[in-house]
Amino acid sequence: MSFEPATEVAPDTFLIDAHYHRPRLAACYVVKGQSSAAVVETGHAAAVPRILAALEQVGVPRAGVSHVIVTHVHLDHAGGAGALMRALPNATLVAHPRGARHLIDPAKLWAGTAAVYGVEATRALYGEPIAVPANRVVEAPDGHCLDLGERRFTFFDAPGHARHHLVVLDESTRGVFTGDSFGLSYRELDSPRGPFFYPTTTPVQFDPLALHSTLDRILAQRPEHVFLTHFGMVSGNLAAHAATLHRTIDLFVRRAEAAPAGESRHGALKAALQEDLRVLLREHGSPLHADQLQGLFDGDLELNAAGLEAWLDSRKAAS
Repeated sequence: MSFEPATEVAPDTFLIDAHYHRPRLAACYVVKGQSSAAVVETGHAAAVPRILAALEQVGVPRAGVSHVIVTHVHLDHAGGAGALMRALPNATLVAHPRGARHLIDPAKLWAGTAAVYGVEATRALYGEPIAVPANRVVEAPDGHCLDLGERRFTFFDAPGHARHHLVVLDESTRGVFTGDSFGLSYRELDSPRGPFFYPTTTPVQFDPLALHSTLDRILAQRPEHVFLTHFGMVSGNLAAHAATLHRTIDLFVRRAEAAPAGESRHGALKAALQEDLRVLLREHGSPLHADQLQGLFDGDLELNAAGLEAWLDSRKAAS
């Protein structure tokens, strides 16, 4: 089976389209150092053959991959971890300390995802997760470093989207692999004003204050690029893009707090988010029509509403 080629988006940094749901929704990356290579994000299970084909394309033997890194354990980022590790004999899987155990024993991760999507839909979306042997998993606490040979990565704790989220600074390119911590930026929404950024509040660990802090910490590294999982590399104006994300997170919080209690809450909150999104995209000069917007963002709006509800409920329980 042949796949579209990986794209070099920065020196020795190659983007692979995971084809999660559709093209240009989720990305994985291959990063080459002087002595070894790393894969950042595995995507869902069906992305693994694409990653292996990309390694061959860019001249990295499977035995030459020393690390597989996942920003967090949501299955669109890490669902293929077990299958990929089986194919890469010398690789170590690197994950957040809160997430590593779920890659060693994915039963709770699978159950939690199935609770959101349903069992059959989860299986169709992600495939069955495969456990990774514990001796092949390394936890990356805040400040953890690894070196691929004249290519140094530094890991930072990055809560807000999830408590098991990390981001990775590649010092050679001054790029940060942000997972979901710097939002979504679908290329279909690019306009003369540049890329459009939108936060993701997937259930169940959204924390707006923590996400604000994570955005500030990413900027404090003075990155020149962000390597988004959703979708691709974005360079320049990162402070302005972060400011947009800050404002939109605050808008989400206001909408959540204003949502009616009871059974109508989810529908009302999703409708409010959808209307706000239309306004934001109109202001941005998005080239999409309303019907195209619906198809592009319906899943994100559903998950964002559910995540905001989970945040409201957890805040109420803690009070």
